[in-house]
Amino acid sequence: MYKIIILLFGLILSFSKESFAQENLSKLDCFTYLMEEKEIGVDRIIDRVNFFSSNNCYNFNFGINNKVVWIKIESKKFDSYSNPLLVLNSSSLDYVYLYPVQNGEVGNYQVSGRLTGIEKRHFQSHKIVFQLTPQELASDFLLLKIDNTDKKIFLAYIVEDEEFKSIIDFENIFFGLLTGIFIGLFFYNLFLYFSVRDKIYLVYVLHTVLVWFAQASILGFTQVLIWPEWDWMNIRSVVIFSSLVSIVGIWFLRIFLLTKHYVPKLDFGFNIIYFVYFFILVNAFIFSTTLSYQVILVTQSIVVLYVLFVAWATLRLGYRPARYYLLAWSVFMIGIFLFVFSEMGIIPTNNLTAYIMPFGSALEVVLLSFALADKINILKKEKEDEQAEKLQILNQNEQLIREQNNMLEQKVRIRTDELEHALRTLQNTQSQLVNQEKMASLGQLTAGIAHEINNPINFVSSNITPLRRDIKDIMEIVEFYRSSGQREFTENTKKEAKQLEEDLELDYVLEEVEQLLKGMDDGAKRTVEIVKGLRIFSRVDEQDVKKVDLHDGINSTIILLNSTIPSKIRIIREFGELPLVECLAGKINQVFMNILNNAVHALSDNLDNISDPKITVRTKPFADHVIVEIEDNGPGMPEKVKQRIFEPFFTTKAVGKGTGLGLSIVYSIIENHKGTLEVVTEEGQGTTFIISLPIYQNVPKNE
Repeated sequence: MYKIIILLFGLILSFSKESFAQENLSKLDCFTYLMEEKEIGVDRIIDRVNFFSSNNCYNFNFGINNKVVWIKIESKKFDSYSNPLLVLNSSSLDYVYLYPVQNGEVGNYQVSGRLTGIEKRHFQSHKIVFQLTPQELASDFLLLKIDNTDKKIFLAYIVEDEEFKSIIDFENIFFGLLTGIFIGLFFYNLFLYFSVRDKIYLVYVLHTVLVWFAQASILGFTQVLIWPEWDWMNIRSVVIFSSLVSIVGIWFLRIFLLTKHYVPKLDFGFNIIYFVYFFILVNAFIFSTTLSYQVILVTQSIVVLYVLFVAWATLRLGYRPARYYLLAWSVFMIGIFLFVFSEMGIIPTNNLTAYIMPFGSALEVVLLSFALADKINILKKEKEDEQAEKLQILNQNEQLIREQNNMLEQKVRIRTDELEHALRTLQNTQSQLVNQEKMASLGQLTAGIAHEINNPINFVSSNITPLRRDIKDIMEIVEFYRSSGQREFTENTKKEAKQLEEDLELDYVLEEVEQLLKGMDDGAKRTVEIVKGLRIFSRVDEQDVKKVDLHDGINSTIILLNSTIPSKIRIIREFGELPLVECLAGKINQVFMNILNNAVHALSDNLDNISDPKITVRTKPFADHVIVEIEDNGPGMPEKVKQRIFEPFFTTKAVGKGTGLGLSIVYSIIENHKGTLEVVTEEGQGTTFIISLPIYQNVPKNE
């Protein structure tokens, strides 16, 4: 990399010598000029030749405007040349017209410029050259018309044809060497990008390409090499690539100096700068290139100072890679300021200011490459220091660990004994709580059974009195028929008997007796059903795994809970054809009891908010297992409650209304049966418990 710096300084030295040689040429330092509107023709300019102003041998910059500059050159300046050329040391003039004037008349004119096409030029190079003919050499004076959309800078000299070719050859070689340096940096950093996969190298590569295009556009080589006939790009290339290289350069700066981390407030200012460059580009593409060129000169003057301040502020905060960046940007800033001040007419325009930008940009790119390499070295050194520090800390920790191991082993033994004691205590407590939960469930069952048995008993007791009365009435009729039967029935007696039957409504009495007997029969059957349900639910005589009809267990559970279910709640059964399932029937019935009971409570607490409260029980058969779904359309549960419902002692009920063990026991029972229990719930969308049980148990499960 240092060889590149040496090569650049060699190029600067060589070009300085060549520039010195050009200083000995006949430079057109003294001339007269006039600035007019574009519509004025050459004939009117000849009439106003007395209005031309002298440049006093130092004014070469005529600003950035939409006017036309007319230059008057005395023909006597060409007397000592045999085959002279008039060379304009600029490549960014749109049109330059050369008019010979003899006795107030205009002869045949020549035209050149960046919009005339390379093929039409006398010399197909990046400079504007006029071959002076005998007609022009014999004229009284020459008029040059400079028509340009952006800067109007006039630097010209007179040189022999052969000598000019040597100058062009040198500048082509110089630009070729400069391009070679850019290509070398391009491929070197592109290789680094593919090696380390750090995007900063890709940004640097893009920056290098744009710097080359920007400088090649300023020097006019893009017009010669890439788009010789593309007038639209020839006019705008300097503005476009200067803006793009500034945007990408700021992007590189923000990544390289970590400005968001070190100077976040200053980093925000770059967003405003991006907006300005966006305005410049849009304006150049659509509206006025002249305005874009004016704005970009002012913007770049401000941006280089702002970037320099950001780099200095980052360095002050201790970020060492900012050193090389500060140096690189300082070199580039000098080139920018000399170029911008020359373009704006603040300082004299000469060969140094014309070529300072390529030199400054090349040095900046090389120094930025140094900065990237320095950043790698710094990061490598920091990583090595960090690893050494970590190794030292690890050694210290290892010593501390050895010292503390003995203490920890002793504490672990003590703590283990304490935990074993606590575990035994917790197991005893848990067993007691489980038994309490069982007793609570048993008490609930007993209350439900008492309530349900009370109804059929009431049927029997309430029907005894009317049944006794009706029987008595019937007996009166029977007694009457008996007493009358001892005598001969007469028509009158028959009438009396008939009247008695009508008075007592014998047919109705007989029908009522039938209904009462039917009610007593239904009550008795219901009593039998409740007792049967209690027996199926409790399964006190079945403590081993047996094949069970789950539908019987569900139905018996619903019967036992019937007294606690409000009349508004509907129970919907959607049963599939289930096979007999191997399980502990009493335990599985306890699962159904706890889940259904929770669903009833959830709906009972929100009856006013639910239009059609219901609990749906579904069963589905599969190849090796069955599914039981218990769904309610209650308020559902939030996610934080859902995550904890199976934890022991967790409950959302009021104090004294729940132990928090119901669902914990349910989960344990299902787990012991090698099944799964899933909860699907969402706040305001109800809750569904999905129970999956295998049809066959490989190993019997006991409590």
